[in-house]
Amino acid sequence: MSSEPPPAASAPAAGESAADLAAAAALSKKQQKKDARKAEKAEKAAQRQQQQQQQAAADTEDPFASHYGDVPVEEIQSKVISGRVWSKVGDLDASAAGNSVLTRGFAQATRPVSKKMAFVVLRQGMSTVQCVLVASADAGVSMQMVKFATMLSKESIVDVEGVVSLPKEPLKSTTQQVPHLFLLLCNSLIPSSFPVMSPAMGIDRLLALVEIQVRKMYCINRAIPMLPINLEDAARSEAEFEKAEQAGEKLIRVGQDTRLNYRSIDLRTPANQAIFRIQCQVENKFREFLLSKDFVGIHSPKLIGGSSEGGAAVFKLMYNGQPACLAQSPQLYKQMAICGGYERVFEVGPVFRAENSNTHRHLCEFVGLDAEMELKEHYFEVCDIIDGLFVSIFKHLTENCKEELETINRQYPFEPLKYLDKTLKLTYEEGIQMLKEAGTEIEPMGDLNTEAEKKLGRLVREKYGTDFFILYRYPLAVRPFYTMPCYDNPAYSNSFDVFIRDSVDEVVASSWAAAAYLCLACEEIISGAQRVHTPELLAKRATECGIDVNTISSYIESFSYGAPPHGGFGVGLERVVMLFCALNNIRKTSLFPRDPNRLFP
Repeated sequence: MSSEPPPAASAPAAGESAADLAAAAALSKKQQKKDARKAEKAEKAAQRQQQQQQQAAADTEDPFASHYGDVPVEEIQSKVISGRVWSKVGDLDASAAGNSVLTRGFAQATRPVSKKMAFVVLRQGMSTVQCVLVASADAGVSMQMVKFATMLSKESIVDVEGVVSLPKEPLKSTTQQVPHLFLLLCNSLIPSSFPVMSPAMGIDRLLALVEIQVRKMYCINRAIPMLPINLEDAARSEAEFEKAEQAGEKLIRVGQDTRLNYRSIDLRTPANQAIFRIQCQVENKFREFLLSKDFVGIHSPKLIGGSSEGGAAVFKLMYNGQPACLAQSPQLYKQMAICGGYERVFEVGPVFRAENSNTHRHLCEFVGLDAEMELKEHYFEVCDIIDGLFVSIFKHLTENCKEELETINRQYPFEPLKYLDKTLKLTYEEGIQMLKEAGTEIEPMGDLNTEAEKKLGRLVREKYGTDFFILYRYPLAVRPFYTMPCYDNPAYSNSFDVFIRDSVDEVVASSWAAAAYLCLACEEIISGAQRVHTPELLAKRATECGIDVNTISSYIESFSYGAPPHGGFGVGLERVVMLFCALNNIRKTSLFPRDPNRLFP
């Protein structure tokens, strides 16, 4: 056995200090922490993978997995024609109860109730319907399908197959209600002693909404999770804001520019859906009425060599090396068509005005409704056409567009337009006299400014009970160069303007009382006249108005080949709708408005 002592602890190697050893130990601890984090991440990744596998297994086990899901793009690239019958949401009513339907729309809202039940509000145009998903083997709906529905982003495009039913409890958030006639019939068949049906309990208990009991649901296109504007915010009325403010709540207000920046979303609001359906009806009735009066529809060029109205409000451009401009109206071509033997013509088309007017009623591009016709004796023949045309339009909208008008009224309240079966006609001088008697002085032989128009409208409504009237025999100096002077006084003209009740200026109308007062005002909506049909007088008038005769030589020359006496009028489609519905901004009635500051979208 050795008697040598055990070896002592080895001393630090040459050049290796205690500090070096401490640093090495610290580095080792950092490495350990780093390795621990890596292990933790790996463990989480493994857990996620396991969950995904479990979910995939669950999906595989879902016997109804084919009843829902996101449809691949290749399946909707016009791949097949299935022959399936599609239902409109707006057509669903009590008579459809028990029927199977297939429909498509926007997922306006989703509401999970439990793992086994959820609601989806489907919107199609102006109509909405509640879709109910209840997990059930009999219905072919799984809990996974319910979860899929609740995960749909707002405004995604969804196909729904299901069975129409009448729910036990009414909901006010959708449009498809049981008709009142059906409910009254139920009341007549069931004793009044029955509590639910008792009139004393209120018929509102019976306003059950039509629902769809979902059997299949497929997402055709998902909207982004966070939309730039909320449709619910964009659809609120001023009354809702006032009510919230009184309750101390703050609601999000979507401004006009924001709406227009995201117009494709803004157009989905019920009011906007209704506005442009009203606009379509106005255009259709314009065509229909004039066609019934033997007018012929025409289309005139919008690229022209000179100004069609005179003045500087014209968009200029180069056309293959030649100076040109966008047409301010189809005026010259309407008249040339009359010279071409068409006794009566009309046109619906774009009109361009380079006016730097940032007001609630001006646009740089709008849809013009124009008409021109031969005159047999008097330019009142044109006034009579306008009278019949617009009275028929107003009656059609009032009688056949009630749903649309009610929808607009909910967000933008307005009073029904007052008009006479035979439109009132006043001379310019009579209008001026009414203003003078009310204390408003007008420049002699001058045009009416906006305030004078508004005040005259209020005076006419008070005296004659109408929001729609014609003012004729204007001073020649305030009319276009092609206007025919009066036979008895060349200082006046055979011209007229038509006025309709004014919209509410959103800046001026600070309260509902002020808004109601302003709705009594009027503004000019139509301008028309007998035209000059002799080339000598036409050239003279053009020169007097500062128009280079050379730029309209072909127009003037057309009257030297023989031209009948004629007259006509023009009106902006957007302005007709704006004023009929008393909207406060013409941009609300222009699908994608163009004003001095807006060229997109």
